[in-house]
Order: sequence, then structure tokens, then C-alpha cells
Amino acid sequence: METRSVLVGLRLAVSLLKLMSFVCGGSLGGLTKTIERTEAQAGSDVSFEASPMKCILQGTPRLPALSMNGDFVIGGAFSLHYTMDAVIHNYTTKPEPPRCTGRFNARGLRFVRAMIFAIEEINNSTEFLPGLRVGYQIYDSCVSSPVSTQIGFQITNGLDSLFYKDKTCSQTGMVIAVVGDDGSTPSISLSRITGSFNIPIVSHDATCACLSDKQQYPTFFRTIPSDQFQADALAKLVKHFGWTWIGAVRSDSDYGNNGMASFLAAAKREGICVEYSVSFYRTDPRSKIQRIADVIRRSTAIVVVAFTASGDMSVLLEELARDPPPPRQWMGSEGWITDPNYLRYTFCAGAIGVAIQQSVIPGLREFLLDLSYTGIVASPCLTEFWEDAFNCTLTKAADSKKRVCEGTENIKTLKSPYTETSQLRITNMVYKAVYAIAHAIHSAVCQETNLITQCDKNINLESKQVLTQLKKVNFTRNSYPVSFDANGDPAAFYELVNWQKSESGVIDLVTVGYYDASLPKGQEFYIKRNITWVDGNTKVPVSVCSESCRPGTRKVLQKGKPICCYDCIPCPEGEISNTTDSPDCFPCPSELWPNAQRDACFPKPVEFLSYDEVLAIILAAFSVSGACLAIITAAIFFHHRTTPIVRANNSELSFLLLFSLTLCFLCSLTFIGAPSDWSCMLRHTAFGIIFVLCISCVLGKTVVVLMAFKATLPGSNVMKWFGPPQQRMTVVFFTFIQIIICTVWLLLSPPFPMKNLSTYKEKIILECALGSAVGFWAVLGYIGLLAVFCFVLAVLARKLPDNFNEAKLITFSMLIFCAVWLTFIPAYVSSPGKFTVAVEIFAILASSFGLILCIFAPKCFIILFQSDKNSKKYLMNKT
Repeated sequence: METRSVLVGLRLAVSLLKLMSFVCGGSLGGLTKTIERTEAQAGSDVSFEASPMKCILQGTPRLPALSMNGDFVIGGAFSLHYTMDAVIHNYTTKPEPPRCTGRFNARGLRFVRAMIFAIEEINNSTEFLPGLRVGYQIYDSCVSSPVSTQIGFQITNGLDSLFYKDKTCSQTGMVIAVVGDDGSTPSISLSRITGSFNIPIVSHDATCACLSDKQQYPTFFRTIPSDQFQADALAKLVKHFGWTWIGAVRSDSDYGNNGMASFLAAAKREGICVEYSVSFYRTDPRSKIQRIADVIRRSTAIVVVAFTASGDMSVLLEELARDPPPPRQWMGSEGWITDPNYLRYTFCAGAIGVAIQQSVIPGLREFLLDLSYTGIVASPCLTEFWEDAFNCTLTKAADSKKRVCEGTENIKTLKSPYTETSQLRITNMVYKAVYAIAHAIHSAVCQETNLITQCDKNINLESKQVLTQLKKVNFTRNSYPVSFDANGDPAAFYELVNWQKSESGVIDLVTVGYYDASLPKGQEFYIKRNITWVDGNTKVPVSVCSESCRPGTRKVLQKGKPICCYDCIPCPEGEISNTTDSPDCFPCPSELWPNAQRDACFPKPVEFLSYDEVLAIILAAFSVSGACLAIITAAIFFHHRTTPIVRANNSELSFLLLFSLTLCFLCSLTFIGAPSDWSCMLRHTAFGIIFVLCISCVLGKTVVVLMAFKATLPGSNVMKWFGPPQQRMTVVFFTFIQIIICTVWLLLSPPFPMKNLSTYKEKIILECALGSAVGFWAVLGYIGLLAVFCFVLAVLARKLPDNFNEAKLITFSMLIFCAVWLTFIPAYVSSPGKFTVAVEIFAILASSFGLILCIFAPKCFIILFQSDKNSKKYLMNKT
């Protein structure tokens, strides 16, 4: 009872599958036969009436373009045409399978014949699969997903039901592996169908990186590198030539979209910007192709990266040829850059791109040219090739406008992609794919015993066994290694090819280098010969959105534009950039300053009041002149020391005052020159002590004048309290206080030389830091206190009745002194750099000259020119 239930279920499954086959417009005969065999075996155990099991074709089959029987059959999917007939479904009749039409692809036929050549080599070999015969079923996919999908169903079903309407199910004609397809999109469709039945596919030209995903495509292998490597190579090549502003064109297919996505990601990592990225497909309306051509013509990017399939590129180049664009540097993917059909487009001269490695297949060219007339007529695809190549017809159709082929056509003189074997690239990928499958079959059905290889052709070989052996394949054929990694990909190696125009004007495809992804980073490229660029130039073209920013400037991005579009802004004051296209400027170290171009830092000029400067020379001259004047005045006074005017003005204090004034003039010299530890301490302390000595002498003279007039009053005894010893003690006392102040200053926080980096950004001021500002202002304050005290006493004594009252002279001198030093304070604080020192020297000289001129000039004038007034009588005369 249970067996009968199983039989009923199996019959229902067969009926359902046949119904699905009719709806799908194809055949699911292979799976149907398996269930029917199971049903037959189950039926042998029960006794009930059943009709004999037959394989009956459901739907219209797709016949292979070329086929040959064998013990094991390898499938093939190649593009022998470029387009597929558009079918309009009216849903009233069973739809016919899509048909491949359009221009015949002679290059695709070369791939097909290369596969047949490899299979014949294998069949003729005595060491490789001995005693076995490998067959093939090769289909025309016309690079179309619907056609590839139907081919996938056809391959999984087998060929038995295609030739016989009514035949008992068998295993013959089953495909165990497939070579193909030409493109990524049809390969994806094919792999999704065959992968469900563990039928491996080894593609020769499907490069989409997505096919490396073993979760989605577990049975997919390829002998051509993945587009991920190609995208990286193209991006690095663009970067290598300094192009940062490019246009991007791609096929609107899995090959173009996925490849361009990988390229754009790699380009972004390399800092490359894309002005435009457009896609198209060869079946798009001409209006769309025109729009894309116009984008290329109007763009500012000189470099155009085209990640397109060969058939798609043909449509774009034909449109551009109608109105050639301005000079453009084309960079191509391997999908079209080596296609000899496009070398006729002269506006693409100078194109560069990556290509599959050239190869040599011994005996292939002779095989390609060995076409017999009988074989051509017997094969529809060879007939179509022959008629297309020689523009004649092998049939005498009444409506044909072509001439009838005469039979004298010589294929050896034919210039066609079919006969072009000077640079075999993808053809070698087909050749290696066939041998990879053959090695897998050999490993599965052959054994070596006693150095003899024996193969069992009666073994029930399943595609899953071939799949397992393919993962282990590792061999070398014609010096070209074949192996697959965990993703089913080979090692990535590309040639760099260049379209170079010869002297005769013909464009040749020249290999100029290579790219090996297995080499260390930065060493992948090797360019072995000169490259010819667009318009025949030998200089690398420039393709940038903005010119490079020279050193001394920085990049500022333009609003709303890519990062490659920017303005060059000069570096701000105090900052530099010493590299091209620097994104930022950076400040120089504190003691350095940019040059005029702001691309390097140089030591800042050190500024101080040097003896080489005119200002310093003038001040030094005045200082020395003042000292000489004081010495001369002392000499005059010494020479006339017995005269009344010298004796009346306290000659001892006068000589001490002249001595201190001489030192005042000379101490200004310590402020000139480069500051040092000793000069900084000396200039401030010497100035403070000498000036106090000077003011103390003036103060003593003022007190003497006041005491002298007080002494003339009856009963006064003042002068005995302020005689010469007291005067000396007064000067020493006041000076000693300043010495104490200066000593404490020097001990606690003395002045020291320093580099002033804040006053001027562009130069260093070498000056003496005060150390302790309190000490400095204490020194000045003490001098000012004595000066004010002296000035007050002088003012009080200015009107005393005497013909020559020295208090008047002291009053004027102290007035000048106080005025100078009061104005010195704001001038000192506000004067920058070396002018601070100049102001201090000027204040010292001005106050010193004020003292010597106001106090001693009138006396010297009388001594020298008015000797009649230099008498006791005149001096004692009351006014």
C-alpha cells in the first residue's frame, strides 16, 4: 500500500514538471527522467498496469551551434552574435525561444574554435585521458541573460529528447561542466541554473567581483582575474599618472556596474574625483547614447575611464566618431581595450588600459585556418561567418543581394578578429578553462598503476565529482599556470597596453608594462617602455579640476564641488606650507619666520642697538662728546680753582658733580651692543648709582646755597652744621642707599638678556629683561625722589638776594631733569625693540646735558669771557 502511494506521488510530480516545462517554454526533461526512472523501479515491485515510460520533448529546444558526442561532454556558452531578437508575447500562443541575431561575432567564433582545438588536443593525447573521448555542446548565448538562462536549462536536461520524440530515458548526452559565458551578466544567469545541479562553470571572460561569492555561486570558477583586481589596477594607474579629475563610463550590466563600483571605491581611496559617471547598454535608444557622447564632449575631465564590455563600447565609439570629441585620454578595462576592431577609431589613439596577458597556443592558428568547404556548408554558424567575412552567400536565395561565393575565397588572407592570433589573450583563458575541466575529469576517472594511466569510460561520472576535483586543479599548460583560490579565482596578472600610432598612421596595440597583484604594495606596476598619449604626445596629459597649489599656499575646497576642486589661498602671516597641495599651513617655530614665498622657515633677524647702526653711532657720539665736555669743564674749573666764582660755588662738590656727569655720559655706552649677562646688570645698576651720585651732589650744592644765606643772618650758626665733611657724608649717604637697592636687586632677581618674541612676530628683539620690575622702578623712583627734593629746595632758594645765585641754575637744571624723566616713562613703555634702549640713552644724555649746561655753562662763560665779573666784589653785590 505504501509503494502504491509513492508511485502515485511520483506520477503527480512528473505531470507537474511537464506542465511547468510547457509554461516555461523549455524542457525539464533531465529532472523528469530521473523521477520517471525512480517510478519505474518502484513499479517493478508492484503489479498494476502501466504504460512504458517514454521521454517526450516539452517545448521548443535550443540546439547547440556546434556539438560532438563523447564519453564525457563539456558544455560551452559563447557569444556568436551581439544581439537577441526582441519577442512580443501576445499570450495566445506558445512563445518561441529567443533567437540570437545581429552582426556575427568573429572573435566569439575564435573562442569557440579554441575550445574545440583544446578538446581535440585532449582526445589525441596518449597520456591525458587515454582511451576516452571528450565531446562538446557549444551554444550561442549572444551575451543575453534570457538566452543564457535557457541554455542553462538545456544543459541540465541533456540532448536525448532533442533528437528523438519518443525514446526510453538514458544518461547519454549529459553535460558535466561548462565553459563560459563571455560576460558577467549571462554567466550569473547560467550559474544560478546549473549551480542548483552542481554543474561547474569555468568562465573565460566573466570578471564581475560578485561571482567570487561562493554563497551565491558555489560552482563558479574562472581563468580570468576578478574585476576587483582590475579596478584596483586602474585606480592605481590613474593615481600613478597624477590624474585626479576623470570621467567614468560603464556598461549597464553586472560587468560594468559592479566593476565601476569597485573602481570608484578604489579611486576614492586614492583621492581621485569623478566629474561624471554614466552607464549605457548597446540596446539602448540612440538618443541615450547621444546624450552620453555629449557628456564626454562637454566635460572638463581629459581622462575617460571606460569600464565597458566590447559590444557596448562599439556602440559608443560609433556615436563619438560622428562628431569626434576634443582630445580625450581613454583608459580602458580589459573588456574592450584589446579588441582589434576598435583600433580604427583614431580619436582613441593613446588609449591605455589593462589587458589579459598575451599568450602563445602552438598549432591554434593552423587549426583556425583549416576550414574545409564541406565543413563550412554543414555548419550554420560557420556558414554565417563565411558569408559575413567575404560578403557573399553560399546559398542561391532569390532575394539575396550578395554575390554567390565562388569557392576561391582564401581565409589565410582574411583580415578578421577570427584570424587575429598575434595577441591571444581571452582565447588563452578559453584554452585553460577546457584543460582545467579535463584535468578534473582525469582526476575523477583515471588512475596510475605501474606508471600506466588507466581511465574508466563506463564510470557513472557526476558533475559534483568534477566540481570537487576542480577545486584541487593546479597545473601548467604552455608555461601558463592554472589554479583556483577559495573563491574560484586565479592569480591576478595584467599587461598594460597602449594604442600607439605608427609612422604609417595605423594604430597598433603595444604592451608597455605589467601589473602583478601578488607583488608588495607600491611595486605592482612595471612600465618598461615609453607611452604615447592622446594626440601623439610623449608628455603625460594633465587632468585636474584645479591646478596644484604651490608651496606657500593651502587648499580651500570649493563649495558644493568634489574635494579635487579647490582654491589656493596664501598662508597667513607666520605660517608656511612646504609641500604641493598642502591642506593646511603650519606655524614656524618661535624663533623662525617664513620667507617671502611662505614655503620655508628661516631664523628671525635678531635686533638690538648695534654700533653699526646710524642711531647708535649718533648716540655714542653725543655720549662721548658729553663726557669730553664734562672733562673740559673740570679742566677749566681746575685751572681757575682760585677764582671767586669757582670757590664761591663749592669747588669740591662741583668737581665731584663733573666727575659723576662724566660717568653719566659714559654709562650710556653700556646700553649699546648685544646684551649679555654682565652688560645687563651693569647698565641698569651703574646708571642708577651714578645718577644718584650726580643728584646728591646737586642736592648738596642746593643745601649749601640755602645754608650760606641762612648763615649771613645775625646770630645764625648753621654753616658749622653743614661744612665740607657733612656735605661729603650727605653725598655718600644718599649714594649708599642706591647701592643697597641695586645690591638687593642683583641678588634677588637681576636683569638678564632675553629674546623678545612678542613685540614683533617677524623678528627677535634682543634686550635686557628687568628681572625684578620692582627693583628697576625702585631705582628710578629713588632717583626721582631725590630730583624732586632737590628741585623743591632750588625753587625755594631761587630768589635769594645775590648777584650770582647758583640756586637759579640748579632750578633750571632740575626742571629739565624732571621733565626729561617724566616724559621718559611713557616713551620707555611704548617704544618697541631697540628704540626702548635708544629712549633710555636719550633720557640719560638729555638730563646729563641739562645739568652740565644749566649749572656749569654760565660759570664757564664768565670765567672765559667775562673775567670782570669773576670777582668777590661782583659776587657779593646784592641785587
